[in-house]
Amino acid sequence: MMRREFIRTSTAACAATLAATEGLAMPHTKRGFARHQQKRREQLWSLLGDLPARRKPTAQLLKTEKHNGFTLEFLILDLNGIEPVPALLLLPDNLQKPAPAMHYIHWHGGDYFVGKNELLTGTSAMQAYAPVYAEKGIVALAIDSWCFGERAPYPDNGGRGEGDTFKRMLWNGEVLFGMMMYDEWQALNYLCSRPEVDTSRIGSFGISMGSTKSWWLAALDERVSVCMDLCCLTDFEALLKENGQYGHGIYYYVPSLLKHFQTHEINELIVPRPRLSLNGREDKLTPPHGVERIRDYLLPLYRKYGREQDCRIELFDCGHTELPEMRAIILEWLDKYLVNPSQDS
Repeated sequence: MMRREFIRTSTAACAATLAATEGLAMPHTKRGFARHQQKRREQLWSLLGDLPARRKPTAQLLKTEKHNGFTLEFLILDLNGIEPVPALLLLPDNLQKPAPAMHYIHWHGGDYFVGKNELLTGTSAMQAYAPVYAEKGIVALAIDSWCFGERAPYPDNGGRGEGDTFKRMLWNGEVLFGMMMYDEWQALNYLCSRPEVDTSRIGSFGISMGSTKSWWLAALDERVSVCMDLCCLTDFEALLKENGQYGHGIYYYVPSLLKHFQTHEINELIVPRPRLSLNGREDKLTPPHGVERIRDYLLPLYRKYGREQDCRIELFDCGHTELPEMRAIILEWLDKYLVNPSQDS
């Protein structure tokens, strides 16, 4: 209890200091806080450059494929009206309608030609999650992001494809990360349209680039009922202090973002929905004091506007990788907040 009270007191003090420093005045009521979030959410959208006109996403089914415990749909989605978006939809054999769903977002890692297939193969830093979702009866959707998988502009040079796309978009008033997030948001719209899916139980998850997109998507859209991520909860000021910008891909950088938002302020838009972030102390992409800063800012907000236990941000003695104990926590959160959520959990 003494340790718990110490953490409670210290995090509240840190949050108060941050708010005073940055000129923030948090509303006193949940309704006022929700209005504050909506205004900030609109502002966050406005920073993402010129985006395609909003349209109803459509899908073309190319084929289905039977796997151990699930069926896989190979889809071509029309999300943006510019280029087709290849996608995978995992339908568990033990599907019970309406089912919980996961918006799975692949990483960068220089794996330009893997993309959505990460759902099935995993990465060098993380084992595949497809068997997990199949076992737990979770529908999962994964798309190829701009410049990745089947959307890589050049078949032999993924890095050049990303760089050229970033530059071309910038000339046209577009932001690569904004276009990426638009597609992820449209993919969420498609996921919500599936008759198998319970729209009140949709999670977002990813590692590295997928992590960043997971918490951005949850901040931008309240339909993400639980946000989970691995190894990329990066505090921008901490990253700048340690000259760590080079570690993140060029896609990561949004013009004028720091004039309006720090990482904790983006994550503030997720409160009070369940929020899990697990990161490594030795990970150069996530300076540990920055992760602690975000945690210390969010916990008091969860206590005030929701429940403290619904926010868990932790550091582990590792680098840019998922440890077995990290996966165990993720599995626990899947059960608690997505498969069998309850108000008393």
